[in-house]
Amino acid sequence: MPARRRVAAVAVVLLGALTLTACGGTDSPGTDSSKLPAAVIDITINGSDTDPSGEHLDVSVGQRIELHLTADQPGEIHVHSDPEQEFEYHTGSNTLELKPIRAPGQVEVESHTLDKLLFTLVAR
Repeated sequence: MPARRRVAAVAVVLLGALTLTACGGTDSPGTDSSKLPAAVIDITINGSDTDPSGEHLDVSVGQRIELHLTADQPGEIHVHSDPEQEFEYHTGSNTLELKPIRAPGQVEVESHTLDKLLFTLVAR
């Protein structure tokens, strides 16, 4: 390979490495999900009616997730995450904090009491 082509090839490789380093740092805003505000999901359970009811909700990997739940009777929510999470709630207002989702994918959240899918978290 001629010297000019070698220098050009090295310059392209170095420029690519610098670009990857600049984009991959943890100090970049928007890439550190721990600095994102918590995803707050409002849930209403009234009899067998729920809101949300089967929707897909987007969250970021590693983002804190809070459930603000209002229920007309006590019950239990099951989160099919890794590790699995279960929460009991009482009549009235409840605030539940989920463990962050650590990998991209989908996590179903269901009411055990109603045997019903409330929503699916889609972590990106």
